[in-house]
Amino acid sequence: MKIAKLSLAAALVLSALPFAASAQEAEEESSPFTWSIAAVSDYVWRGVSQSDEDPTGQAGVTYSHDSGFYVGTWASGVDFGSGKPDFEVDGFIGYNTDFSESVNFDVMVNRYMYPDAGGLNFNELITKTTFIDTYALTVAYSDDYAGTDEDAWYFNAGGSWELPHEFGLSAGVGYNLTDDALGDDYVDWNIGVNRSWGMVTAALSYVGTDGSGKDIYGDWADDRVVLTLTVGN
Repeated sequence: MKIAKLSLAAALVLSALPFAASAQEAEEESSPFTWSIAAVSDYVWRGVSQSDEDPTGQAGVTYSHDSGFYVGTWASGVDFGSGKPDFEVDGFIGYNTDFSESVNFDVMVNRYMYPDAGGLNFNELITKTTFIDTYALTVAYSDDYAGTDEDAWYFNAGGSWELPHEFGLSAGVGYNLTDDALGDDYVDWNIGVNRSWGMVTAALSYVGTDGSGKDIYGDWADDRVVLTLTVGN
């Protein structure tokens, strides 16, 4: 994750971080392992490029237990300018459960790690509540955001809808309470379409931030189109 001009994702932009499937989806899987390999035109996390606006690769694997607990790892190339790091490697553990037929809840602790740049490493507690398989509310908190030793909160409201011809539409808006860590708060947003062909998914998203995001991150927070091609189960 890039912090101001000093140096997370997701997720899909939050995208970028992997949440476990719902309990019903988990039951339908023949293996407790899920995996993905992706190529992205730009690794954008909460509206901000993490790869200096260049393409990169990503991969992840998750083990999910019937109890609802899961554990996994996810990695991506990053580019924060000259020097290290060149990679982000996340480790996460979480719990997923259905509160009812229409409400699913997921709670996860994610460790963001940057080899050769350990000062940026930090933990984040992330919750995601999904309603009627369509609308989602995400709340995240860190007490050491990007290694700054400062608190930060993240709130995101979004949704996904089916379109004709097996296409999907997704959209979301997030609010980053990062004033203590970055000197200001900012808003990020995304809207995109996607389609799957078996194990292959293509997604095209338009993402960006408000003026405060651009003040903090400069060109890395400009509005942009992001193409993601994913292979996985």
